[in-house]
Amino acid sequence: MDLDFTFPAVSDLRRRARQRLPHFAFEYLDSSTGQELGARRTRKALDALGFEPAILGGRYQPALSTTFLGRPYALPVGMAPIGMSGMIWPRAEVLLSAKAHQHNLPFSLSTVSATTPEAVSANLEGNGWFQLYAPADFDVLEDMLKRVKQAGFTALALTVDVPGESRRERQRRAHLATPPQFTPRVMASVLASPGWALRMARAGMPRMPFTESYIPRSQARSSSDRFVHAGRLIRGYPDWDYLRRLRDLWQGPLMVKGVQDPADVKPLLDAGTDVLWVSNHSSRQFEAGPAPISRLPAIRAEAGADVPLIYDSGVQSGLDVLRALASGADFVMLGRAWHYALGALGAKGVDHLVHILRADMTANMLQIGARSLEDLADKLIEVDPL
Repeated sequence: MDLDFTFPAVSDLRRRARQRLPHFAFEYLDSSTGQELGARRTRKALDALGFEPAILGGRYQPALSTTFLGRPYALPVGMAPIGMSGMIWPRAEVLLSAKAHQHNLPFSLSTVSATTPEAVSANLEGNGWFQLYAPADFDVLEDMLKRVKQAGFTALALTVDVPGESRRERQRRAHLATPPQFTPRVMASVLASPGWALRMARAGMPRMPFTESYIPRSQARSSSDRFVHAGRLIRGYPDWDYLRRLRDLWQGPLMVKGVQDPADVKPLLDAGTDVLWVSNHSSRQFEAGPAPISRLPAIRAEAGADVPLIYDSGVQSGLDVLRALASGADFVMLGRAWHYALGALGAKGVDHLVHILRADMTANMLQIGARSLEDLADKLIEVDPL
């Protein structure tokens, strides 16, 4: 099967993943919150960004590689963290970290992943970033940071746009509970996805082993109790003092993930933040906020030219990557797309997604006469989003 004819776009991978994954797993991956107005607003804002076409540019191959935080990468894209990634696809974190290493892309692991930092350590050679949900207990925090550093993660990303749990109504309609409950409806969904079920049986029930390792057995005797307590452990409700203390504890690049307001830029930099990660959690937390791509130019202007900026949220193509770079980002992260690829085709789907992104970026850069990523900003225009 020629994958480029069967699955030429991320949307094709998404459609196939929807067919292969249990309903609750797909809804967990794909859903936003509320009426999903935030997701639609983000999509519309991305579609309103176009580029001026160019002619008579001659023959050339656009340069897609970049350097970020002193490390060269094959593409200006990476793998964003998704909590409980291993529930969406068995052993997802291990598979993705291995593919990130193979393709020379950064890989981000969530605090609430279905594996531990140590389990992916062999796949990290300077390309690992760890996403932190802040525990309130600083003894726990210090030990977490020690383990993360020893596992080979070089950068830390504090997520700040999750002050509480969101509703995510689609997940609730799919009967996705925390901890997972095997109701007849959920079991029927599992049985309808035999390939996923067989792989999951081999991998074992997905849990949150990193956070669960900090729960004393005396506090949680059952596996369900441990799951609940692990979730509570990371509800640290960080504030500005927490950020400053974290800066003192972490020796390495410190990212803040969830930046949307240009007014926050200077206080974040003053508190020791090295990298600003512009994101609205792909509208999974809040649907009434602005599209983050529309805030990116103002955040860049406030931060200045030298502060590294990452963008995520709503990225569905290589063209979206170019839109974010032209709007002020230095690097772009995708989360859902990598899991669509796993759900559609397994590990080879990740290879195919890298191909899709590279081919789409190349085709569009040729159309606009951009020989390098630095040429994009001058080509950016507003268009009718339709």
